[in-house]
Amino acid sequence: MLSLRGSQLLCGAAARGLRPFTLRLSQRQSHRLTPSDDELYQKTTITILKRESPEITFIESYSSYGFVINGDRVLGPCAVIPQAILQWNVGNYKDITEESLSLFHLIEPKLEILVLGTGDRVERIDPKILSFMRKKGVAVEVLDTPNACATFNFLTSERRLIGAALIPPPSAAKDI
Repeated sequence: MLSLRGSQLLCGAAARGLRPFTLRLSQRQSHRLTPSDDELYQKTTITILKRESPEITFIESYSSYGFVINGDRVLGPCAVIPQAILQWNVGNYKDITEESLSLFHLIEPKLEILVLGTGDRVERIDPKILSFMRKKGVAVEVLDTPNACATFNFLTSERRLIGAALIPPPSAAKDI
C-alpha cells in the first residue's frame, strides 16, 4: 500500500516534468508447517531417471565400438529405456540371463516390448529367459543388432513404451 504522502510525491514529480518512479514495498511472508503438512511430505516420493525431454530417443548409428543415441556416444553394450541410456554389463549373447534383463521388467511404467539386439546375427536365447520375460508382461523381440536398432526407432516413433538391449555387432564399421 502506498501512503497518502507517497502518492503526493508521485503526483508532484509528474507535475514538475520528472519521470514518476515505482515504489516497491516488500512484504514478508512466512509459512509454518503444521503436523498435517509434515505428514504430507513424508508420504511424497519422487523417482527421477533423467530430466524430462520433449525429444524421443533415436538410435542414430552403431559400430563395433557402440552406438550413437540422440547425439551421445555409448561405448559397448547398452540398455535403452524411456528417458535413460545405461551401460549393459554383457559381453555377448551368451551372457544374457534373467538377471541381466531384470531392469526391463522392473521399471515403471512397464515396457510393452523389449528389442534385443544380439550382434551380427540373430542368436538363440534360452527359451526359459524369454518365457520368464513373457510372464513378467514384457514381450521380447530377438533380432540382429542392425534390425533391432531399426525396429526400436520405428516403435519409438509410434510412441510405444519400448526398451532395447543392444550388443554392438563385431563386424560393423569401426567409426562412430
